[in-house]
Amino acid sequence: MALEREIKLRFDSADDARARVTALGATPLRGRRLQEDALLDTADDALGHRRSALRIRSEPGKSLLTYKGPPQAGPMKLREELETPVGDGTVLLTILEALGLRIRFRYEKYREEFASGDLVIAIDETPVGVFVELEGSETPIHDTARLLGFSPADYITDSYRTLFLAYRDPQGGADMVFADPPDS
Repeated sequence: MALEREIKLRFDSADDARARVTALGATPLRGRRLQEDALLDTADDALGHRRSALRIRSEPGKSLLTYKGPPQAGPMKLREELETPVGDGTVLLTILEALGLRIRFRYEKYREEFASGDLVIAIDETPVGVFVELEGSETPIHDTARLLGFSPADYITDSYRTLFLAYRDPQGGADMVFADPPDS
């Protein structure tokens, strides 16, 4: 079983996040690109009720299918994660919808990734703010968060869907997508 361990940290801007991440000596891993995610569920929200998720992520030249199990209790988000590349995310989505799944939530973000040891550091520009996501082993996550100026009290373990529901404009749509995307 593959486990995902991560936290998010809120930043005022992508430029600030990038400056602080690169000041740590993190190595660029993948350049900034738009990721379009679709969370799928059954008509009766069976996955949501189990606090699990099935996601199709599409970005230029790449699509992934990901299953995430329920989060485990702790100071970081820790959950089972199974992921595999797929040839065509749009076709896979069509197949899954034909089998009875439906899109529960869509969200977009511009993501840029860096590496520091076994840690992946992602800078995410979303419609509800800028976040740095730290994913890897527990000690490097704590150490890197501290070097970035954050303490465990600052850790965000919520999903982007939960953050969107908390911070969205009540007049906004049901999905976390850009009305006016930041400069690409």
